[in-house]
Parts: sequence; structure tokens; C-alpha cells
Amino acid sequence: MKNNFIKISKFSLVLVYLVILAGALVRMTGSGMGCPDWPKCFGLFIPPTEISQIEWSPNKRFIKGIVLKKNNELIIAKKDFISKEKFNISNWEKYTKHDYSDFNPAKTWIEFLNRLIGAIAGLATVLMLIFSIKFWRDNKIIVLSSLLIVLGMGFQAWLGKIVVDSNLAPFKITIHMLMAFIIIALLIYCIYISNKKSENISNDLVVKYLILGSLLLSIIQVIIGTQVREFIDLQDELFGKENKNKWLALPDFYFYFHRSFSLLILVINAFLYYITIKRKYNTVLINKICIVIMLEIIVGIVMYYGSFPILSQPIHLFLATILFGYQFYWFLHFTKIK
Repeated sequence: MKNNFIKISKFSLVLVYLVILAGALVRMTGSGMGCPDWPKCFGLFIPPTEISQIEWSPNKRFIKGIVLKKNNELIIAKKDFISKEKFNISNWEKYTKHDYSDFNPAKTWIEFLNRLIGAIAGLATVLMLIFSIKFWRDNKIIVLSSLLIVLGMGFQAWLGKIVVDSNLAPFKITIHMLMAFIIIALLIYCIYISNKKSENISNDLVVKYLILGSLLLSIIQVIIGTQVREFIDLQDELFGKENKNKWLALPDFYFYFHRSFSLLILVINAFLYYITIKRKYNTVLINKICIVIMLEIIVGIVMYYGSFPILSQPIHLFLATILFGYQFYWFLHFTKIK
């Protein structure tokens, strides 16, 4: 049972990382509103692949809740019915949660797949909670942490709905991202404390607080990064994708802060690497952390000088979440856990 719990926990962690990567792809392609409603997509369980599926036509069956595009507005069916020769407004009501009505099948399916992976991840965490019950007598914290993860996934799903209903309000996207980090931390915590092979080194406060400081700096870096991304999105709207070279012609404060902050994170972790070598600790995790940081900086440079090549932005965000995971897992090794 314990091995099953660890396996499903690791599987859940991988799925959450895939959700974050899928979310980054959604953001990169501008597919966040590919499905204008939630949890369905245009009122359907399986999204439309062509515009004719969400347009009115005579003698066509419509189901309650289906969302159509008509006169550049979204309307929603009040009931199940078959349309007559003329459009009957009494069968419909205006979709009022937002006024976004564009349809692009590729963007719709990118957003739908993001939601689908999220749903699978949610089910995996429920299974994880079920397996955790075996630990109730010996370690109740595992069960409680698993419960928090399931609740967190539910809250994250609700946040996804709020993000869509608000037409991608920036601060709500940031909260959505931070919630993902909390779920990752809880998953890693459960994996760590349920594994007897984990060893605690609780007497080196210098290293412990340096790791904690580096971890907090990484979180701040991600928050600032979301602000930089908002700026890039605005430049995209202003200049278009055919003029990517102009996106950072006049960077704002957040861009310079984000760029300089990465050097601070690199210096602190380089110092941690030095201390780890000097004190003869296991260097596996700090090696991985330093490699991820270097890759993150390289991708950042490529984005700046290469005018944001395809997939560079999702990779940049994904590396940041990998870095957070490694840092948090390493921090647990210097924390006394009962």
C-alpha cells in the first residue's frame, strides 16, 4: 500500500507539471479563451472543430447550455430544441460572463487539452488520498496533506473558471500560478515523508536558511516573471507576432528587475554549491539546481536576442517550476520532520 501511495504521488506530481506545461502552451498561443465557458467548451463535452458547429442554422438540434457565436456575440441555449426556419430569440439568452467571442479551432483544442490533463491530475490526487488512508495510524500528516492537495486541485479548477470568466485578468493568472506551486510543494512533501529512505539533516542552519532564501527568491522571480509576461502580451497586441523584434524595444521596470534578479539567484546557488562541496554534503540536488538555473538564464537570453522563438516561453516557465521543486525538496532534507 505504501509503495502504491508513493507511485501515485509521483504520478500526480508528473501530471501537475504537465498541466503547468500545457498551461504555458495555452498562454504562448493565446489560447486561454479558446473555450469561452467552463467546465464545458462552447457548452459541449467535446469541443467543436469547425465554426459551423457553433453557428445557428435551421432544422438543427441544439442542446441546453450550448454556446453559439452569432453577430460577434455569444448566446446560450435555454433548453433542448430543434430550430425552425427562422431564428427564435426566445430559445436563447446572451452569454454575460464576458464579451469575448472569437473562435479558433486550434486554440480551442489547446485549451481543452489543458483542462483534460488537469482533470486527469485531479483524479490522480483523489486516488492518492484514498491510498493515504493506510497511513492514518502511523502518520496522520500524510493523510491531511493528501486531503489538502485534493482541495487545492479543486480550488485550482475553480480558479481556472474564474480566470476564464474574467477574460484572463492578470492578477488572477498570477494567483493561479502560485496555487500550482503550493500543490507541487504539498506533493513533494508527501513523497518525502512517506519514503523511509529520506534522511534529515537538521543541524546546519546556515545551509537551511540559504536554501529557504533561494527558494523565496525563486517564487518572487516567478511572480515578477508573470508581470513581464503581461507586458509581452501587450506588446504582442500592439505590434503583432510579425514584429517580435519590437516587443522589448522599450522594456518596463519589471523586465529589468526580472533579468537582474536571475543573477542574484545564480550567485546564491553558486555559493550554496561551494558550501555543499566544502562540507561534503551530497551534491546531487545542488548540481541539478545549478543546471536548471543555467538553462533558465540561457533560455531567457535566447528569448531576448532571438525574438521569442517558438516554445521558448513555455520552456522558461517550466524550468522555473522544476527549479522550485528541486529547491523545496532539498530544503526538506534540512528540516526536521516528525
